[in-house]
Amino acid sequence: MAEAQQGLAARAAALGLLSAIMEDGQTMAQVLAAPAGPLKALPPQERARAQRLALQVIRLMEPVDRLLEPHLRKSPPLAVMNILRLAVTELHEGAAAHGVVNAAVELARKSKRTTPMAGLINAVLRKVPEGAALPGPAQRMPRWLRQPLVHVYGREIVAAIEAVQAKAPPLDLTPHGETLPKGEVLPTGSIRLSEPSQVSTLPGFAEGQWWVQDAAAALAAPLLATKAGEAVLDLCAAPGGKCLQLAATGAEVTALDISAPRLARLQENLARTGLSAKIVTADALHWQPEGRFDAILLDAPCSATGTIRRHPELPFLKDDSELAELTALQATLLDRALGWLKPGGRLVYCTCSLLPDEGEAQITAALARHAGLRVERPALAGIDPAWITPEGGLRLRPDYWAESGGMDGFFMARLIAP
Repeated sequence: MAEAQQGLAARAAALGLLSAIMEDGQTMAQVLAAPAGPLKALPPQERARAQRLALQVIRLMEPVDRLLEPHLRKSPPLAVMNILRLAVTELHEGAAAHGVVNAAVELARKSKRTTPMAGLINAVLRKVPEGAALPGPAQRMPRWLRQPLVHVYGREIVAAIEAVQAKAPPLDLTPHGETLPKGEVLPTGSIRLSEPSQVSTLPGFAEGQWWVQDAAAALAAPLLATKAGEAVLDLCAAPGGKCLQLAATGAEVTALDISAPRLARLQENLARTGLSAKIVTADALHWQPEGRFDAILLDAPCSATGTIRRHPELPFLKDDSELAELTALQATLLDRALGWLKPGGRLVYCTCSLLPDEGEAQITAALARHAGLRVERPALAGIDPAWITPEGGLRLRPDYWAESGGMDGFFMARLIAP
């Protein structure tokens, strides 16, 4: 009975997460950071389960709704629909129908908003078999994003990206020592864990032998190729995976970000890994360095459209209304950062976006604005030459390495100052 109640608590928390995202417009990160959020009373294992369930519901929402549609005369209230979605997601994953249906009915009876619909929930779910196959295609990206991506990449590639985004992503680690969890060593050196795990309990975590970082994101720092003793700026540094990579080369790293709470997380990870960097909380639009840098990594603010596989709520919360402001900000930051380089210094510009306006187009425009600036083609171990753009940037897409879980979408390019 205690186990059943614990499972019910995780499901209730998952519904709380869905409500905060779909009704209140919060990102998962915002909900998790809230002191009084839905997960506050749960032990770590159940917190992880609730979060996983909520994210999977969002990833599969469109096909789950298609499965439910023939069994509903009209769309029920969102709170009821989310109970149904959660239950169908569990059934699709192979959970026992008896337990799933009973839990859904009990969850409905816990709220005045959903109690009158408990009978409907019971009736609908009893028509859905265990291991329910979801009708294709995979959940589509919203029109504002899908349309330009189809124009750039074509329908087949966009469908392949969506197929990867519909699956829970594996956990990627960047190694820093020898005590490492067992996993697949990717061609670029990241370690990929296929099974969900509680990060803090894995071998080597407490000793700082590795950190969590998507395999695509982990390529930006090697592209900069910093050396011991170099003066390096990590611009927009938080949450800090790239900063740890830079510090591990022995470079003298200055890590700048506008967010003090996010930099606090970076400081914790520096302490855990035994690495060091100078932390600066400041707005890069107004901050001025004391001297120039040998190398700069600019991980510019962007639409984050390349991270939907890890943050499936983003398409529900965003549209293209911020793109013009973001691309203007990216160009301004790039110009400022180039002015902080020593002659012949190098800068890696990167964004976790699938949109060329935030990647390839920014580099083309920067080359036109800065005489003598040039792109140096990447020479990194493990990358496919097909990922290199004609201009010499690196375009990474979620459908790359799809058979082992894909990767985040990124654009990055290494610029050499005159």
